[in-house]
Amino acid sequence: MSKYKLSWKDLTWNDFKVYFFALFKAFIPKKKIKNVDDLETFIQARSAWVSQVTLYGYLKTRMGTRYVLHFENDEFMSSVNLAKWNIYAVALQDLTFFTFSYLKANYHYNETNNAQEIFLKILDDEISNKMPIDIIEKAKKNFSERFQKMNWENYYNDLPFNPSALSLYEWAPIAEDLKKLDRKIVLNSVILKWDIVKKEFKERINI
Repeated sequence: MSKYKLSWKDLTWNDFKVYFFALFKAFIPKKKIKNVDDLETFIQARSAWVSQVTLYGYLKTRMGTRYVLHFENDEFMSSVNLAKWNIYAVALQDLTFFTFSYLKANYHYNETNNAQEIFLKILDDEISNKMPIDIIEKAKKNFSERFQKMNWENYYNDLPFNPSALSLYEWAPIAEDLKKLDRKIVLNSVILKWDIVKKEFKERINI
């Protein structure tokens, strides 16, 4: 696993801006999704948003007033970075499959191979953002396995975001005994964020 030395400043600019300003996104006008490029942008941005808001929100809730102090610990910072990328990798898969499943079932969009093209392009673009190569390769393998088994007509309506919810529970750098107590709350927090994304997606494709 490649390790990157992070600092509080790095996380504030690259990641926590997504968390702290998430509330204001609701007031920004959203353009319609009219083509594959728009869909790719939507999938990447909303997957990152859900991953970061839920991870950092959970950490902040559990750590309370000690929240900022933990970011002076290099080992903890590495754990946060590892969790961020692993959760994001699954979130990308979930949202890609959801959007294409929804489009196929409701709009008779049959170009499902575009799902794989979009997913792979997003991962390749994330290399420049220091997404670890081993996580990228694992994500590609998992996506391919899920793609082969995909029921496009039903996926969008059959707990489509459970994998990313479970990913937050698995990867969040919180003590296992505490995570067990939080399990239901953690999973629900992810699903609620995805509900916001689902609503936005349906509105933006309704031309």
